[in-house]
Amino acid sequence: MNTKPTLSFWQIWNMCFGFLGIQFGFALQNANVSRIFQTLGADVNDIPALWIAAPLTGLIVQPIIGHFSDRTWNRLGRRRPYFLVGAIFASLALLWMPNAPVLWMAAGLLWILDASINVSMEPFRAFVGDQLPTQQRPTGYAMQSFFIGIGAVVASALPWLLARFGVANVAPHGGIPDTVKYAFYAGGAVLLGAVLWTILSTREYPPAQLQSFTDDVAQQPAADTSRAWRLGVVLLLVGIAVLFAIRHFALEKEVYVLAGGLIVSGLLFAWLSRTRSSGMLREVMADLYGMPTSMRRLAWVQLFSWFALFAMWIYTTSGVTQTIYGTTDVGSALYNEGANWVGVLFAAYNGFAAVAAVVIPLMVRRWGIRISHLINLCLGGAGLLSFLYIRDPQWLLASMVGVGFAWASILSLPYALLSDNLPAAKMGVYMGIFNFFIVIPQLLAASVLGLLLRLCFHNQPIWALALGGVCLLIAGLFTLRVHEPEASTEPLPAG
Repeated sequence: MNTKPTLSFWQIWNMCFGFLGIQFGFALQNANVSRIFQTLGADVNDIPALWIAAPLTGLIVQPIIGHFSDRTWNRLGRRRPYFLVGAIFASLALLWMPNAPVLWMAAGLLWILDASINVSMEPFRAFVGDQLPTQQRPTGYAMQSFFIGIGAVVASALPWLLARFGVANVAPHGGIPDTVKYAFYAGGAVLLGAVLWTILSTREYPPAQLQSFTDDVAQQPAADTSRAWRLGVVLLLVGIAVLFAIRHFALEKEVYVLAGGLIVSGLLFAWLSRTRSSGMLREVMADLYGMPTSMRRLAWVQLFSWFALFAMWIYTTSGVTQTIYGTTDVGSALYNEGANWVGVLFAAYNGFAAVAAVVIPLMVRRWGIRISHLINLCLGGAGLLSFLYIRDPQWLLASMVGVGFAWASILSLPYALLSDNLPAAKMGVYMGIFNFFIVIPQLLAASVLGLLLRLCFHNQPIWALALGGVCLLIAGLFTLRVHEPEASTEPLPAG
């Protein structure tokens, strides 16, 4: 048995550098897709439904990619082939999306873009778990957060910066401004270039060597799935009840996604308890049903955290332009000024996340992973709640400090907690399954946020941000239930 060697600062830098490009594309998507949808004629109440393609794609793609990347080994390695394929298709989608002539094509390109980003992103998470010993994993995931912050700062602010340099920020009715187009063109180049840097500057352990390391968790025995039908029946009944509620109360069409997801999940768990097959679907469902206790507890943290983030991504543009800039006219200069400022706000929270990524390893040494994550999520919750009270857009930059610390923490500390409890042979598929608890709250948000705004908040999108703030506070409390590995408090290597 061998001990996994400690990597140098620059080795960790190179293996995480690709995330700069991935987040560059992801940030352009988050900050501008709602704007593109509205410009092409989407009503603000229909935007959550148009965003559904993104989380649905992650729900399907990530466990599949994780499953296959666990079993891949070729000249490029284990995870790196997926980095490359995802980066190529994501770059092409970025080049095409701002030229979409109609709404349905933009929605389809969002699906392609998000699928491609997921193909690259999921193996990157497992890549850190593969390469680093336990005591360096918080540093590795914090380094990813640093690059996520840097990439997103530039990407989110790029339309605003281009406007400052004289690029046209208003287009004819139904057209996408040049500021958005040129930002997406730059994003395609940066994404592909950064991922290629990681592919060419890193290496991977062969499967046999990876299995030999003493700091990897032993393979767990196969879960007993004979009683999975009980969970399946519960999910199936809840899904049918939601269907009846949609018809009886004339709820929004987006809720059909929630009902359909519950019914399909119920049928799959019922099938799992009876099947004798050994294919990929059966293995993924069995791993989901029998996932480790620490992963189950982290799931609740992720559910509330990502519901909050998705609410912020969907409704910040409409909330800020309507409440602070006082306009809903997507063709007006005032609306586009507000939309550009939202890009600056998104750049700000990602910039603060880059700073937080440097601070978080020090917090972990001082307080451990759980308390550090609790503190950061509470800061983020306070930041989103402050949108209810601030009316000067400049002061929203202060709100983004808390959001930035929460974002950096969400992108690093749950994965550090999780990877220390996963066997090397299934690192990819478990990271993919863990993504369920990122995707499910996004589907839930896309399904019910429009309904909640209509029924409870008089169609005022600013309240979606406040609801997100409350969810971050709840996620922080659930963090206290998670077991913390002893290795997380060991000294971390300095740069």
